[in-house]
Amino acid sequence: MRHRKHNHLLGVKTAHRISLIANLSCSLIENGRITTTLAKARALRPSIEKVITLAKKAHVASDAAQKVHYRRLAIARIRNKKAVKKLFDELVEQFVNRNGGYTRIYKLAMPRLGDAADMAIIEFVEDTPKKKAKKKKTSAKKSAKDSNKSSESKTDQPASEESSEQPGAEEQITEEKPESSSETENSNEEQSSEDTELKEAEPEAIADAEASPAEEPSEDTDSKEAEPEANADTETSSDEQSSEDADSKDEEQAKD
Repeated sequence: MRHRKHNHLLGVKTAHRISLIANLSCSLIENGRITTTLAKARALRPSIEKVITLAKKAHVASDAAQKVHYRRLAIARIRNKKAVKKLFDELVEQFVNRNGGYTRIYKLAMPRLGDAADMAIIEFVEDTPKKKAKKKKTSAKKSAKDSNKSSESKTDQPASEESSEQPGAEEQITEEKPESSSETENSNEEQSSEDTELKEAEPEAIADAEASPAEEPSEDTDSKEAEPEANADTETSSDEQSSEDADSKDEEQAKD
């Protein structure tokens, strides 16, 4: 019976259809994604997935003859040695852990201009990288605390070593301290004597400062007393001049 034998004819003869599928397979292997009509993409999917299955068998096989056999079967389907080499050597690793479903088809909304054919994109399905788990903040804080503790312990060790080396130096310092203490006592006595002299000199300076303003008013009083005398002299001189003027006027009248 001939049931289900006319699924993807594509409106062309058998030889034409086989060459068309082979060319589409080569383009998909080289580019990873192609845009074609929806009917061609659906016809390409089963044939390219069978070739990928051959590449997986060759990758798992341990016998070199079997690997060559699977590679030749793929060349008979695709008819391009470069595309087969790329698939068997490079792309097969991303399909090792996947059991079927190696391609994905997207339908495009805009049809093709001219004949309004439905368009689609066909591409290989790649393994998505697993997301790394986020580290908890508490672990980061703990690590920071541990690092601080380690740094403190490192700083304490040199301090203990220095303290173990310091006893001899402390003895020398204690021997030199009596001389320095006597020198400090002498300097303190000199400072105290200077302070007492300054304290004694301060009252005398204060008394002089108080006395100087008291003397100044006496000079002012003398000047004030001298001013009335000068005024009286000026008044007497003015009276004499007025009397002389009056006498001169009388003499002139008498002559007339």
